[in-house]
Amino acid sequence: MTDTSRLLQAYDEQLRTDAETPSAVAVTPWGPLRLVTFLGGRGFVTYRDLGGADEAGVRSLVDAAVAHYRADGGITRVEWKTRGHDRAPGLHDALVEHGFVPEEQESIMIGEAAALAVDVPLPDGVTLRPVTAEADVRAMCAMQDEVFGAPPSDETANAVLRRQALDDGMELWVAEAAGEIVSAGRLEPVPGTDFAGIWGGCTRQEWRGRGIYRALTSARARSALARGKTLVHSDSTAYSRPILERYGFARVSTTTPYVWTR
Repeated sequence: MTDTSRLLQAYDEQLRTDAETPSAVAVTPWGPLRLVTFLGGRGFVTYRDLGGADEAGVRSLVDAAVAHYRADGGITRVEWKTRGHDRAPGLHDALVEHGFVPEEQESIMIGEAAALAVDVPLPDGVTLRPVTAEADVRAMCAMQDEVFGAPPSDETANAVLRRQALDDGMELWVAEAAGEIVSAGRLEPVPGTDFAGIWGGCTRQEWRGRGIYRALTSARARSALARGKTLVHSDSTAYSRPILERYGFARVSTTTPYVWTR
């Protein structure tokens, strides 16, 4: 087995379970699917695989998932998380016909936490720290929404604060300059696995290319190691993927979210 195959196997076996959705308020099994509900009217569809379903079977699964969420008037947004290595005949067409819209494809990156936990010099005046206070969390989320092009809203911060209240090990990290948050990301150790995830990483445009995101990633990797996690995974954009590849991370597959809104 190649190293990439080993890492992909670990990803499928350890992460495509309840470990993938620690803050779910409800999970409804439907055949191979896990139909997840989060606070805030969000649905999420995931699975270990599609059980060898043919095109008609895949279409039937999509029909059932859509009916499940349509029946719940509180659901306003559903994400179907696809993976590039899955056998899923006809899935794209079935999702699009139900009004799902594919978003940007990202790379599933996995590597050794120790490879990321290196010293990275920061520009003068830039500091890193974990944040827990509500005001800091809201400032972090507002910056992330701005960088990702989302409209100003308390929704992201409220969701993160609800998740933080679960006290499940999630860590929020920021880089600051002159009192302004210029980069941020979170660490999510996955209980019962070898993994921690690094998510939500972003840096203000004018601060990119100066090693800040690499330093923030290194800090999170050191924290993961302190928690006994030896592997780090991330769904990476074209911007962050080369940073992880520089430290020996492997692109084991791709993931494309398909999103339906009521």
